[in-house]
Amino acid sequence: MANSPTDPTRCPLCGGDNRCAMELERATGQTQPPCWCVDAAFPPDLLARLPQEAEGKACICAACVARFAGQPLS
Repeated sequence: MANSPTDPTRCPLCGGDNRCAMELERATGQTQPPCWCVDAAFPPDLLARLPQEAEGKACICAACVARFAGQPLS
């Protein structure tokens, strides 16, 4: 069975909506404000958890970043 293609709108770690403004703009053609991830810190240990097929194709969601850092979501 072939792997399904990576969905750029879904977090590759939890499958939730990653709220990627860049993907939303690409899909709708409507200009979006800067993505939340522009100011986010992605620790190397978290990035190491990404499935290889998702690298550079789907963003980690804010919930997974906060969960990894042990911080509550704002």
